[in-house]
Amino acid sequence: MAAEWDADCLGLPAPGNEADVEMVTLADRVVVPQHVLVRFMDRESVLLNLESERYFGLDETGTRMWQVVTSAPNVEAALQQLMEEYDAQPEILRSNLTELLGRLVENGLLSLHAADVGTASTV
Repeated sequence: MAAEWDADCLGLPAPGNEADVEMVTLADRVVVPQHVLVRFMDRESVLLNLESERYFGLDETGTRMWQVVTSAPNVEAALQQLMEEYDAQPEILRSNLTELLGRLVENGLLSLHAADVGTASTV
């Protein structure tokens, strides 16, 4: 059974100018920078950017999104897994996921790479 979707999962500071949010594509691979410390508490998490000394909290839904997207080969694979787990319209889930990722990138808590960068060649 799919879990209910909580659109208020971001737990980040209130949005400012939407144009400032990093553009996320489904082909991107998400990487946690070395300067980010993550601690899980129950089903929530705290993310600390050691360079800026700012911390951010994610609720249960935001934490699950973090876990899935940081372990998936790309954003599209993470989105597919989240659609299986949550009872939400795909376009709303995609919008919330890309907004979360954009804000995390904007705050130095994640970085985006082309899905094939940093992977071994098949040739």
